[in-house]
Formats: sequence, C-alpha cells, structure tokens
Amino acid sequence: MPLHAIFARRALTPQDEISDAVILVEGEKIVAVGRRDEITVPASARQWDKREFLVAPGFMDVHIHGAAGHDIMASTPEALAAVTAYVARHGTTSLLATTVASSEESISAAAENVARWINNGQHSTQLETPAAEILGVHFEGPFISKRRRGVHPEACIVPPSPALFRRLVAAAQGRARILTLAPELPGAEEVIVEAVHAGAVVSLGHTDATYVEAMRAISLGARHAAHVFNAMRPFSHRETGVIGAVLTSASVTAELIADGVHVDDAAIQVLAAMKGPDGVVLVSDGTAATGMPDGKYRLGAVEIDVSGGVARNSEGKLAGSTLTLDRAVRHMLRLGFQLRDVLPMVTSNPAHLLGLEQRKGHLIAGADADLVFLDNELRVAGVVTRGAGLN
Repeated sequence: MPLHAIFARRALTPQDEISDAVILVEGEKIVAVGRRDEITVPASARQWDKREFLVAPGFMDVHIHGAAGHDIMASTPEALAAVTAYVARHGTTSLLATTVASSEESISAAAENVARWINNGQHSTQLETPAAEILGVHFEGPFISKRRRGVHPEACIVPPSPALFRRLVAAAQGRARILTLAPELPGAEEVIVEAVHAGAVVSLGHTDATYVEAMRAISLGARHAAHVFNAMRPFSHRETGVIGAVLTSASVTAELIADGVHVDDAAIQVLAAMKGPDGVVLVSDGTAATGMPDGKYRLGAVEIDVSGGVARNSEGKLAGSTLTLDRAVRHMLRLGFQLRDVLPMVTSNPAHLLGLEQRKGHLIAGADADLVFLDNELRVAGVVTRGAGLN
C-alpha cells in the first residue's frame, strides 16, 4: 500500500495542537502524527500539501436519520450510499444509522439492511471515494413516552419489552450501538439491564421521567441522553426531571442539536457550562431533507414539511433537522466557545461514548485515517474517510 504524507498548517488531535504538522497514512490507517521536524517522511511517500488548512479528526454523528433526499428507514444500498456520501462532504466520517418508532418489521428490516451494508464492506472502500462509515444502529424508540413522543407515530410506540429488544438486537447482527428509551415506563428497567448486557449504550430520550426515575435509570447503566431539552419533561426548580439528572450526572453525556432552532442559545450555554467540553456530543438529528430544497420529505412513516430549512410535521412539531455537523460546530463558535472545546464534541466524545477511542475521533497512530480539512472560516475544504480521498 502506498504511504501518504499530509502536511498541514496545524492539526488538532483534538486534545493537542500541533503546528506545522505532518500525518502519515498507509491504507486505511494513520501511522504517525507530529511536527514536521519530528517525523521522518520516506522519499517514496506521496506528499499532499494542505498547509493552508487546519486538519482535525473526522466528525462522528451518533444521531442521524437521513440526508440528500434519503431516509435511513428505507435503508436501501442507494439510500445509504447517498446519505454517507453527502455527510462526508460536510466533515462527517462516521455515523450511527438512527431508526424511528415504527412497526417491529420495519425497524428490524432497517437494522438488517444496515448490518448487511456494514458486513459487505460499505461503499467507500469499494469506490475509494470519501463516504462516512456506518458504525451501527441507534434505535430511537419504540420504547418512548407517548406524552413526549415528538413526531414519532403514537401507534408505533410500545411498552418496553426485553424480548422485543432482543429481537431488534438480533436483526442488527451485533451492530446495535445505542438504545434511546423513556426510563419511567413499566418494563424500562429490565430493558436497560438487557441493553447494558448486550453492550449497547442506553440513552434517555423522548421521556417524561422525574428526577428520581431518571437517576434510577442512570444507576442501572444509562449513560447518554438524546437531544437534551427536546422531547423531555421541562426543567423546573421544584422538579428538575430528567434534565436535572442529566445536568448533574458526570457519567451521562448529553446530545445537543446546535442549529439555533431546537435549543435556545442561552440553554446551550447552560448545558455546556454544566457538562463541560467532555460531556456534550453534538448531533445533527438530520433527516432526508438535509441538503435538499424546502419541500415535503419522509421521516420513517411521517411526512415532514421543510420551510426555511426547518422541518416540521403537520401539527407544527419539529421533526428532526436539516443540520450538518460542520454547521453545528460553527454555531457553537459563534456563541463564543473555543474550537479546542467544541471539536471534541464531534470527535473524541462520541468516540469515547461508543468505546472506539483507539480507532475513531483522534489523530493518533493506529486510528482510522478519517480527516477533515478546515479553512480559515472553519468550513470543510476536504475530507478523507479511512484513507479514501487520497488517490
């Protein structure tokens, strides 16, 4: 395999900043990262001059339903290829294919198709063109609160069932990564224990849980929260609910949709102050409408209407987003956050959440060659996904 040497103005690993950086890539892997005067570049290496850019680890999106006119629930090879190619152009190099509440048959079929896509080697390694890697499945529902269901179809919401969860895990063929559920529902505790045993991250979301109910779930192993503030019991000074539990539990990471629509900027400031840079994971919650003009699209079985880039259902409820992670990063920077604090929210934090810190979210030797090149305005100027793009 040819060796590639990439030269950049600076690199954020993201924990460390390296000026006058060089990254050596062989095949799909990073083999060395450091200052130009610290790394020996073999004469045979193909050299890439990226010294006008900042290089960072590729972004990770653990909550995305679609993009480029395609919905994850369709999960055809064409849909998955379109979604992964589109988000890669915006810096996302890996993701979790996220389902919505639907029939068991529909969710299982989507999970099976995603697993087949992964097991067949995905698209980028075959075509050697940049495309995000699908790391597994995020099951958003069907064990959620009808009161906080958002746009998930009420008829598709079912009581938490360990047996049903096991069937969904089997459909995902070992690729179940996150389960979002409402912990206050009867049977939820048994499913949480089952999910933790299966190696899935338990996420609190679409929930009307009280503080006590949320803390009980955390004690059982829940350690993540889906799109915090959205589809949750509101925070009150006398009953802080699930939001109070998330804000005060260091073991729980908090998803945030930083698009200026889902969460008020002041609430973003509160969340970031409470959780710190290591406790927030930026997500897109993107839908098929991402990257598309205003119009009508699908989110699972739900028809959504997009106007001014904002997706809503027929009742006017927010229905996912049209966000990409590069825009989420820039929104955080506009609020005054520093890049060194924001970048982990789309790289090392989600990697740690999924237990993939040696492979994803970092510029270190042995990690996948997932790179994003950012210009002076922190817009994506190029991307490499597992070495694809260096050809």
